[in-house]
Amino acid sequence: MPNKFFLSKSKIWNRRQLLQWGLAGVGTAGAAAVGLHFASRSHSAVRVPPIPPSDPSDDRGLQPMTVLRNFDYGTLKRENGRNIREFRITAQNTTIQLNRAVVFNTWNFNNRIPGPTLRAKQGDFVRVVFLNQGGHSHSMHFHGIHPTEEDGVRPIRHGAATVYEFEAKPYGIHLYHCHAEPVTRHIGKGLYGMFIIDPPQGRPPADEMILVMGGFDVDEDKHNELYAFNGLPDYYHMHPIPVYQNQLIRLYLLNMIELDPAVTFHIHANFFKVYPTGMTLNPSHESDVITMGTAERHILEFAYPYTGKYMFHPHQDAIAEAGCMGYFDVIGQA
Repeated sequence: MPNKFFLSKSKIWNRRQLLQWGLAGVGTAGAAAVGLHFASRSHSAVRVPPIPPSDPSDDRGLQPMTVLRNFDYGTLKRENGRNIREFRITAQNTTIQLNRAVVFNTWNFNNRIPGPTLRAKQGDFVRVVFLNQGGHSHSMHFHGIHPTEEDGVRPIRHGAATVYEFEAKPYGIHLYHCHAEPVTRHIGKGLYGMFIIDPPQGRPPADEMILVMGGFDVDEDKHNELYAFNGLPDYYHMHPIPVYQNQLIRLYLLNMIELDPAVTFHIHANFFKVYPTGMTLNPSHESDVITMGTAERHILEFAYPYTGKYMFHPHQDAIAEAGCMGYFDVIGQA
C-alpha cells in the first residue's frame, strides 16, 4: 500500500507548504462535489420534501436541517492510473448558542457539528487533507480497515496539516473523530463526524438522512447537561423533519455521546428494520427501540403509513428532555 501514496507521509505540512501543493483551501472544496453521486440504482422514485426555510429567530450558529441530508462525496481525481476521492477538512473553533441561556465554545470540523458526512464506495481510494486551525493539537481517527500509519492517533499541532490515505473498506457506517488526549473532551467539544462507505451494488432508493447523537458537558464536571441530534439541543423538536407518507426512509444513526455508557433510540407509532453497523444488505431484526454504546451506529429503515407528527428520542427520558428529542412531520403525497 505505501507505494501507492501520492504525498509523503514522513512530515507534517504547514500552511505555506500547503500552498505549494495547491491545498491551502482545505475545508472549502469538498462540499462542492456533492453531485458526484455513485449509487448504482436510480433514485428517481424517491420523493424528498424541500428543506424548510431557516428560522431567523433560531440562529444558534449551526444548521441541523442542512446537515440532515447533506453528503460530501469529495472531489474525484485521477492520479497514476487510479481514481482518488479527496476530502478537505479543517479543525477550528466556533461559538454556538445551545439554548437561550448557554453559549458553548465548540471544537469542530469544517465549522459544523457533526463534521461533514463523508461518503465513498467500497474500494475507492480516499485522501483526506487535514488542516488544524483549532488552537490545540488535533487529529482525525477513522473507523474502518486501514494501515497503522493512517490511523490518526498522532496529534497534529495547531497551524500544521497532514494527509490520510487509505482504501475505503468495509462497506457500512463508520465514523471519524479527534484522537488527541483527552479524547473524551475533544469528542465532547464536537470533533466527530460520520463516514459512510456504500456497498459496490448500492442500496434500494430511499429518503436518506443522518442523525448523530451528541452530549454537551457545559460546566466541564464530567457530566453532560445538554444533548442534541446533529449539534443543537431541541432543534428537531422545534423544527420537525418533513418526510413523505409511505416513502422509505433510510436513517444513518450514530451515537457520539461521551460520559454516558449507552443510550437508546426510539420512534413513536412505528417499527424500523435494523442493519447493524450498516455492514449487511439484509436486516437483522425489527424493533421500535435500539440500545447503542458510544461510537455504535446502525442503518434503520422505515416508512410512515399515516400522516401527522411522530416523536423520536432516546428512551432515557432525562436525556430526551435535555435536548435529544425531535419529530418527523409526515406529509401526504399529492
